[in-house]
Amino acid sequence: MEYNNIYFIGIGGIGMSNLARYFLSKNKKVGGYDRTETLLTETLSKEGALVHYEDSITQIPDHFKDKNDTLIVFTPAVPASHSELNWFKDNGFKVIKRAQLLGEITRSSKAICIAGTHGKTTVSSMTAHLFRQSHVDCNAFLGGILKNYDTNLLLSGKSNVTVAEADEYDRSFHWLTPEIAIITSADPDHLDIYGDEQSYRESFEKFTSLIKPGGHLILKKGVAVTPNVNDRVKVWTYSENEGDFHAENIRSGNGETVFDLVSPIENIQDISLGVPVRINIENGIAAIAAAQLSGVTAEEIRRAMSSFEGVSRRFDYRIKSNQIVYIDDYAHHPNELKAAIESIKSLYPNKKVTAVFQPHLYSRTRDFANEFASSLSLLEDVILLDIYPARELPLEGVTSQIIFEKITTAEKLLCSKNELPELIKNKPMEVFVTFGAGDIDRLVPEIEKILRDRYLSKV
Repeated sequence: MEYNNIYFIGIGGIGMSNLARYFLSKNKKVGGYDRTETLLTETLSKEGALVHYEDSITQIPDHFKDKNDTLIVFTPAVPASHSELNWFKDNGFKVIKRAQLLGEITRSSKAICIAGTHGKTTVSSMTAHLFRQSHVDCNAFLGGILKNYDTNLLLSGKSNVTVAEADEYDRSFHWLTPEIAIITSADPDHLDIYGDEQSYRESFEKFTSLIKPGGHLILKKGVAVTPNVNDRVKVWTYSENEGDFHAENIRSGNGETVFDLVSPIENIQDISLGVPVRINIENGIAAIAAAQLSGVTAEEIRRAMSSFEGVSRRFDYRIKSNQIVYIDDYAHHPNELKAAIESIKSLYPNKKVTAVFQPHLYSRTRDFANEFASSLSLLEDVILLDIYPARELPLEGVTSQIIFEKITTAEKLLCSKNELPELIKNKPMEVFVTFGAGDIDRLVPEIEKILRDRYLSKV
């Protein structure tokens, strides 16, 4: 990379921040803008990035104003009216999307790219951990904070493997060149970008065409994607119960889940899940398939799977006690929500589950109101927050109310985010969950403290 200065517009995003960290590790000058200060932006500032929170040309540090030595990277979530972005464009800077930059980094390595409407962050994190704990090792650009390492970026001094999350939003994953690609799901989403389900799925088929000859596609069995791969690309299937890679002899109990792997490469007995949630059997099988295809050994796989601690905000236990259980989860698509709720209810069949859900995007709420209501109706008690707009302007007639009125649960409540902490101080609960991809995570430490003070202070 010939540029000494890298400036990120939207630097606090999970996918932008790992690229910022990557260039900090290369001793580049790194700076950028984000709309709000978060734990991620605070961490970046401590690591040496120059971050500000006002969209103003006057806030751009001088050494990022040299167009011959500064690369501008932006996320598609940044509005077209952004004054800093437009200033850089008007003044002849090289301006590229985040996905282009990730594509350049991965092109020169053995890239393992994980795509899917949901599951991709957990699978990519599991994959990275499997490689990291093996003789193969890897670099990794992840869409979540991997709890084993407390970061979303892994760097290796010896490995040419790069594990990367392949984001379908804005067709970003079309910039990647995988040697191994995994597709976990292709349930329609981002219809504000794609328009219809067919276009959405066609984008995944285009992604499969980018796999290098001699590479591999690991496709979840039953996913409505017809591979469009090179003749020299091998297609494998996986799922919990069937496919080239699958599980058998699943044993659950005493807080553990253990299974045997059936694999065309090598069967492995007694794989124990570090995060023993049912969906992680399937997630683990996808990650193990990529690892086996890359030479990771059975013993390395068995050891790494049992030591995997999970991803922050992915079925993330904040409190786990007999008095109260508190789980925080990123689920923001109806199918993700349904899978998470069913997992929680199977883990705690005799306890009342109370969940808070913050809808993410007006367009997603409009497109999937019925499906969200159906998933939330599986709960005994629902608290619904206002929509988190992210990159969008309000849509007429689209509020949380259109989900709320369709929820059939007896106990349900509309609540603002600011009212939530006071509400949970007195509400009876046994298992409590916060769901959403917006800014609900900022309330998590406060909620955890309230629940600890309320239920555990006298234990």
